[in-house]
Amino acid sequence: MKVLVVGSGGREHALCWKIAQSPDCEALFCAPGNGGTANVATNLDISAMDTAGVLGFCKEEGINLVVIGPEDPLCAGMADDLRKAGISCFGPGAAGARLEGSKSYTKEVLERHRIPTATYRRFDRSGEAKDYLNACMVWPQVVKADGLAGGKGVFICQAPAEACSAVDAVMEERRLGEAAGASIIIEEFLEGEECSVFAITDGEAILILEPVVDHKQVGEGDTGPNTGGMGVYSPAPSLGQRVLRQIEQRVVIPSVHAICREGIEFRGVLFIGLMLTESGPKVLEYNVRFGDPETQALVRRFSGDLLPYLAATANGKLEGMDPPEWDKRFTVGVVGASEGYPGECGKGGRIEGLAEAEAVEDVVVFHAGTTPSGDGIATAGGRVLCVSSMASDMETARERAYEAYDRIQWAGKFCRRDIGGRVEARRTRVAELMGSKLEHGEVFDSSLPFGDPHS
Repeated sequence: MKVLVVGSGGREHALCWKIAQSPDCEALFCAPGNGGTANVATNLDISAMDTAGVLGFCKEEGINLVVIGPEDPLCAGMADDLRKAGISCFGPGAAGARLEGSKSYTKEVLERHRIPTATYRRFDRSGEAKDYLNACMVWPQVVKADGLAGGKGVFICQAPAEACSAVDAVMEERRLGEAAGASIIIEEFLEGEECSVFAITDGEAILILEPVVDHKQVGEGDTGPNTGGMGVYSPAPSLGQRVLRQIEQRVVIPSVHAICREGIEFRGVLFIGLMLTESGPKVLEYNVRFGDPETQALVRRFSGDLLPYLAATANGKLEGMDPPEWDKRFTVGVVGASEGYPGECGKGGRIEGLAEAEAVEDVVVFHAGTTPSGDGIATAGGRVLCVSSMASDMETARERAYEAYDRIQWAGKFCRRDIGGRVEARRTRVAELMGSKLEHGEVFDSSLPFGDPHS
């Protein structure tokens, strides 16, 4: 099978790394790829947004499967164009991608199908939004850009002045782009623990992958502005069987059924951001692609061959697949970013120590914002790489990840030092929020109900 992965981030390197291990993979390409994908695939000089270029290459090379990584080409309808040309594609069309492209549309779908989420108001004018915020009596409030914002469009605001500044930044100054700032959502702040669940679906069968926990804010202790993700760990010990069953029954299955009832043909992955609250799990957002850095943790723990599942989903044959097996070890991923992230960052700095980092036991370094430079690798973005490690216990996995990270050097690098460091606190907090005491040592079991494409 000839496979093309579209995208250039850490998610795409992780997908290429896993797909390249498949005995069914005859040739692997990445458009445009990065410094890491070049080690496991053939990078192409084709932009992730160049649908015509992708189509032309697929026809010329005889590509059997395209896996679209980022949200932008999905929202632009790349998957629709590929399918019209008879090319199998993992990723929803534009109608399905709207679930990520418009937060207000997602809220409407959640309300229509009675899927639990935060209450909200939508505003097309900044003045009306600020009038509403100045009249709010309950704080914090959450301000969200309605359109795509690269994971940077959510502002948790503690007071009216801060919230109004966020509105101005999004709608008046258009710091996140024209489309992202056309309208905003103001949402109630949900108290609880955040987690992510991924469901692969072809519209009929559902395969729910193991949950992961992302660290969104740039600073330690979950402080500072939101980012695309500063680290991740899996499994999530705080999510016991009772919690997982609630998530499946109240959110995951109803979400996929809602997509079908909306008349959307969806062949890809639904990434559900959740908050575990005192009244149960509530949806924070939908994304329509694998997460970054969540994918880096998932591919490390996915024990079997991922490619047949991607192909089966693209071809509407997921129901015929057996449940996958998962490595029971802990995975921790630490994101290394460049100074200034999530704002403007410098590029072109030489990266040293990558081989030394991967010499640490059970460590794999996934590249994100990197590019080949002469005989080495240079920085090319805010989030530069994700250092992933595995071990039988969380603390050892964390130690290995940070040991490997510290062997890598580039000018202005930084990371959060608390990734996966509050697992026991999270376990206790989730137990309190969900109204039941989780038994000591209870961890996720990948047998039913999760991990079964017949759910």
